[in-house]
Amino acid sequence: MRVIVVGAGVLGTMHAWHAIERGHEVLHLEREAEARGASVRNFGQIWVSGRAGGEELATALRARDLWEGIGARVPELGFRAIGSLTVVKNAAEKAVAEAATRRPDAAARGYELLSADRARALNPALRGEFAGALWCERDAAVEPRTAQRALKAQLLESGRYTYLGGREVREVVGERAVRDDHGDTHHGDAVVLCTGAWLGGLVRELIPDLPVRRVRLQMMQTDPLGEPLTTSVADADSFRYYPAYRSDALDALNAGQEQAPTASAHKMQLLMVQRADGGLTIGDTHEYAAPFAFDTVEEPYEHLTGVVESILGRPLPRIRRRWAGVYAQCTDTARVVHRQQVRDGVWLVTGPGGRGMTCSPAIAETTANELGW
Repeated sequence: MRVIVVGAGVLGTMHAWHAIERGHEVLHLEREAEARGASVRNFGQIWVSGRAGGEELATALRARDLWEGIGARVPELGFRAIGSLTVVKNAAEKAVAEAATRRPDAAARGYELLSADRARALNPALRGEFAGALWCERDAAVEPRTAQRALKAQLLESGRYTYLGGREVREVVGERAVRDDHGDTHHGDAVVLCTGAWLGGLVRELIPDLPVRRVRLQMMQTDPLGEPLTTSVADADSFRYYPAYRSDALDALNAGQEQAPTASAHKMQLLMVQRADGGLTIGDTHEYAAPFAFDTVEEPYEHLTGVVESILGRPLPRIRRRWAGVYAQCTDTARVVHRQQVRDGVWLVTGPGGRGMTCSPAIAETTANELGW
């Protein structure tokens, strides 16, 4: 079988991966020279901890296992089974963490509520004042800026993978074929469109009422910390954004403890991961109302700096990069992804939202199974 994959972000790359693993030939088309969207502008977190139960958690757990297996074969991914600590600073936040540990699926996630001393023993870089932390053993991380390139290099070794960058697909031609902006028509046995947040042009023509929206976020990266940050780190504002933490305790937190004004205005949480070079990737904000601003604003960065410094108990290293990114999210946020056959032999797979880096291997595996690859 010859599979054409359109879009070389992490979701498209994982579809190519599963096709190659099953013995097929892949032609991979990408409108940029290489992926430049949300797949490289994220934390690199394999984030099980906050996922909703049911299908979403099952997808995240399966993806976590797949990432670990792929990481063993492709060391350049920088896969690290580091887990995460969500830091709590008072009784109300601690009650939300305690409620999470009582979930029926808490053991599957590796939840445990730790004292501040135990959290510091696990991650000695956390020298600030806090009351404890929710540990999630199943969380992990990869290097987002280089992951697609590392995977592509491995795929090329198969001899059955062809990558064409700088090719924007403009049209689906008949059955199982696409035409690019160079005028070339590419024929296959199956076409999978993994267009990420690019929802105009061809995608709008194929599905005018696509139930997917775009979400914008701001992030930053620092100079090397100078010591290991041995886990991912989140703050209690993340409880407000992830469905796994819904509980009476969260309702009480929301009612009794307002977010800081900047965090509320920009729909913020702290997520932080250390990169292979020692720098910290820190974010993020959420903006849902398009058209989005073309620039970044400083207040979120100032807020995040203060939160991180209070947890680390030390000044943050110099910020050396700031950026914004846009990802695609199903308007029904309970859905893991939007997968739809749009023509005979042609499928669109998009909208995983902030779950793309986490869930992409399992999403692509499901596509391969459903299409009978």
